Amino acid sequence: MKDALTIHRALLEWEAVHEIVRLPVALAHADELPKALGLPADRCLVTCVYSCDGAHPRRPFLTGVIVPAGERPRTDAVQRTVGAETVRPAHADVVNAVTEYAAGLVCPLLLPDDMPVLVDQRVVDGLPADDVVYTATGEASTALGIRGRTLYALCQAKPADLFPAPSPSAREPRHRVA
Repeated sequence: MKDALTIHRALLEWEAVHEIVRLPVALAHADELPKALGLPADRCLVTCVYSCDGAHPRRPFLTGVIVPAGERPRTDAVQRTVGAETVRPAHADVVNAVTEYAAGLVCPLLLPDDMPVLVDQRVVDGLPADDVVYTATGEASTALGIRGRTLYALCQAKPADLFPAPSPSAREPRHRVA
């Protein structure tokens, strides 16, 4: 299994400025990073893994999706972006086997080369590129601190609109207060 040391060594090799942070509490899931670090959720990123059934070579594949802690993208947005016929959260055993990270603590770095990685456009636009973001390392007691733009470049994440606003016809009618 990959862990903080594996990530640290790769980042040293890539000459990327980073910090491995020892957490005061063990995490069960990366969504707990904001509470553990005392930071807003938009500075703590979670990598969700989705199982996709491909439209164009008609074979299943996995996609990593980077979002703020506590959020999940709309599956139809992921489906459109990767060109899949169907998208659903990947089973933990599949995530563990394919990514070599503990499911729920997946780091967006060092994922398989054939695994597309998306990043929520709001994350890219919401923070200055030089701000530090935090993500899981595959283990419960550490987190990775790294500049956002460095992280997105190293994992080759494609920015995508994963939380589109509902269309006007899909909105519920407004109720007037009398």
